[in-house]
Amino acid sequence: MNILITGGAGFLGRGLAHVLLQRSQLAGRDIQRIHLADLIAPRDPALTQDSRVNVHTGDLLASVPALMAAGPWDAVFHLASAVSGECEANFDLGLHANLDSTRALLDACRAQTATGHAPPVFFFSSSVAVFGSDAAIPLPPVVRDDTLPTPQSSYGIHKFICEQLVADYTRKGFIDGRSARLMTVSVRPGQPNGAASGFLSGLFREPLAAQPSSCPVDRDTEVALSSPANTIAGILAVTEASREAFGGRTAINLPALTVTVRQMLQALQDLAGPEVMALIRDEPDASVRKIVQAWPSRFESPRAAALGLSPDPDFGSVLRQYVQNHPEAVTYPAVLARLAQH
Repeated sequence: MNILITGGAGFLGRGLAHVLLQRSQLAGRDIQRIHLADLIAPRDPALTQDSRVNVHTGDLLASVPALMAAGPWDAVFHLASAVSGECEANFDLGLHANLDSTRALLDACRAQTATGHAPPVFFFSSSVAVFGSDAAIPLPPVVRDDTLPTPQSSYGIHKFICEQLVADYTRKGFIDGRSARLMTVSVRPGQPNGAASGFLSGLFREPLAAQPSSCPVDRDTEVALSSPANTIAGILAVTEASREAFGGRTAINLPALTVTVRQMLQALQDLAGPEVMALIRDEPDASVRKIVQAWPSRFESPRAAALGLSPDPDFGSVLRQYVQNHPEAVTYPAVLARLAQH
């Protein structure tokens, strides 16, 4: 298989590439090549030094012709996008990075199929941000598979539009498209990004590195989360499902762990001890609060369950996953002592 991952230098793109390389197969077919496309190259020798990996850097929209030359694609994982805070701050950037680039990528797949190549499996990374509360259609307490998306941010609107494009290109036979709505992924490694939900990683990533962090929302704010490993498992399950098992062309909601910020901080305290809480300060941010509170926090996802997917059991397990996978980023003394014991 020849596979393209956009957003390949991001933590999900890198994680997905690692899993695919370890498996050496996707949907029962051998993987010959994985192409990672992003603005920058991944700083990960395990990827860049693997003979099966090619790296493409630059603006995605401008890179589509070069990416087509590296095809034809058997599978595309479209993870790249401008994030929520960026789209609110820069309207044109959001349109360029999210709508224009996705349309160009879909048209490249369409052109490939017109030459007689089988339609590629096209995974589109959508978001819980497609949901919001509209004056005409209030958001229900629990979002179900048949809940109508009414996004309340530019980012959410971009994602919903792209879901519909993926559905229509699938209907026309240009691609075998599958869209999945990802929950907020925590704990994200690396540096902070422009996402409104970024604090849901920074609140824990920074204190675990013995650095201060701030909470921009009320601590009783309820959120829907997924760990990186559980998110990647969902991406692969959706991609490898048969068309019949996936069910229709409508985007699927991945499973969500519902938890409050207060409960998340309690899990941090349980892991690192009460002294760590001195690194957390409350700094309300009205713009972040408005975006985050518009997102739903409770989900029932029978379609995802039918694919064998389930939410993370608790936030403590999510924190332990981060510590185990990124020990180099953990410098808080109490946690270091626990790592040494194991």
